[in-house]
Amino acid sequence: MLQGRKEIGQTMNPVSTAAARPPLSPWASAQAAIAAGDTARGVALLKSLLRQQPALAAGWFLLAAQLRKVGQDQDAWRADLSGVHASSRDRTLLEAAMAMHEGNLDAANARLAARDDPPAIRMAGEIQWRRGDMSAALALVDRAVALAPGFDLARDFLIRLLLQNNRLTEALDHADILTASPMKHPGYDLLRASVLVRLGDQDGARAIYERLLALKPDQPQVWQNLGHALKTLGRQDDAVHAYRQAVAHQPTMGEAWWSLANLKTVKLDAADIATMTNALATLAPDAATRQEDVFHLHFSLGKALEDAGEDEAAFGHYDQGNRLRRTMIRHDATEFSAEVAAARACFTSVFLADRGAGGCATSDPIFIVGLPRAGSTLVEQILSSHSRIEGTMELPEMMMIASRLQSRVDDGEFPDFAAMIASLTPADRLRLGEEYIDRTRVHRQTDRPHFIDKMPNNWQHVGLIRLILPNARIIDARRHPMACGFSGWKQHFARGQAFSYDLTDIGLYYRDYVALMAAFDSAAPGRVHRVLYEQMVADTPGEVARLLAHLNLPFEDACLAFWSNKRAVRTASSEQVRQPIFTDGIDHWKRFTPWLGPLEQALGPALLDWDR
Repeated sequence: MLQGRKEIGQTMNPVSTAAARPPLSPWASAQAAIAAGDTARGVALLKSLLRQQPALAAGWFLLAAQLRKVGQDQDAWRADLSGVHASSRDRTLLEAAMAMHEGNLDAANARLAARDDPPAIRMAGEIQWRRGDMSAALALVDRAVALAPGFDLARDFLIRLLLQNNRLTEALDHADILTASPMKHPGYDLLRASVLVRLGDQDGARAIYERLLALKPDQPQVWQNLGHALKTLGRQDDAVHAYRQAVAHQPTMGEAWWSLANLKTVKLDAADIATMTNALATLAPDAATRQEDVFHLHFSLGKALEDAGEDEAAFGHYDQGNRLRRTMIRHDATEFSAEVAAARACFTSVFLADRGAGGCATSDPIFIVGLPRAGSTLVEQILSSHSRIEGTMELPEMMMIASRLQSRVDDGEFPDFAAMIASLTPADRLRLGEEYIDRTRVHRQTDRPHFIDKMPNNWQHVGLIRLILPNARIIDARRHPMACGFSGWKQHFARGQAFSYDLTDIGLYYRDYVALMAAFDSAAPGRVHRVLYEQMVADTPGEVARLLAHLNLPFEDACLAFWSNKRAVRTASSEQVRQPIFTDGIDHWKRFTPWLGPLEQALGPALLDWDR
């Protein structure tokens, strides 16, 4: 009997053991099915689980991945979005976000250390961005998007990071995807439009703005953006209408008022002045948080009053706008002068001769350098009217290359600027020159052999240009320092001209510019062709002929009818270069002489030898 019981026990044991083992959880069952290659069962189990536990973010992300495997992309997109929504209640993520926004980046990063899910990875990317590590930020956010392609907010952030790095074609690819999201959002269309603007496709951006306004016309920001696109396309009357619509919907919108004033060919009347004055009064209680509106309104009132002949009142508003803007930016004139002096000391004739051959041999680029408001847009418009030259825009690529090289000094890799430049081998210089050509190719829309880079600040990098693009042409567009300085001071620039909001800073900057260009002329005679604005106005045919001769290009009559050129122009002079040359602005600054003492004093000797 005992033996029989043992046999029965042995027979029944596996059954009793299985009954005692708990069943697989729905989550584990879904994972097991997926691991076994049974995607359909895995999807079904996940859907069932998520109906019961919709806050399970990992489940939504896993479901999205499986749905993509079977071609259900739209459902997968929605699953990713559900996963992001579920993550918004994740305690660890909330604590990390709070620490990040409080500026405690180390604590925020520590919270995320054990996490490898898309929302945590995206937030880790933002932490790196706030630390200034753009490469790490891009890698992390790109990974978050790869893991959850339907994570719209991560893709939005990735596009903005790509724009900051001037990786425009990649940004457009992601923007195209984002605008196809099942969660339609006008912000995604606007972001795509901003990418198109950066790529020079103003007409594509215009179409987006007009479509959004047809759906909802009371959007002042979109009206303003449309105005920018239309202005660039040369459709001035339509641009004026768009800007007028913006301020009609929001009278305190300072940038829209400035955009109207900045057309140069539009004069704001007494009613406009009254409306802007009332807008400033309305903004007064919130002036600390509406600074951009306030300074834009001051610049706009300055222009309106200047056009009305009320010079002292105009100067007062320009002064208030500049003083406010100056508090919002960083510019150290002494530090900048030291950087320019280092460049002057580095790029001597001996130094350049010792470098020998090297760099990218192409002669495609034509750099137009100098100070803003010195006639560079006029020179660009003249040259881009030639059949062999394509006008692009103010391209940031050379400044980005220079900034990256300077960071090697700032990070302690080299003791000074000269040592860093001297370390560049012929292969390094070839690589950098080819990088510039590759990165600017996206802006070239024609097969013309030459293209213009009109970034004025590239005067700081003429030595670097000589090393990495030895056959590139450099045009120095120059204007009388008082005229140029005053014109720049009363002009609010969207970005990149931090020196221009103080008359003393402008004078010192002009001195540095003239000194560096003189030093380079001595080190590399004939490499730079100087165009004086006053001479171009006085003898346009002669100056154009000399300019084209320097470029080894035949004279073309179209260059003298430059105002007929329909190309897009993005700078502050866009409307002026669509008219024949006029002389009214040559001595305009003299009306304001009583208040320009700080500029004159800071210019010092540059006021006497600026045209050499």
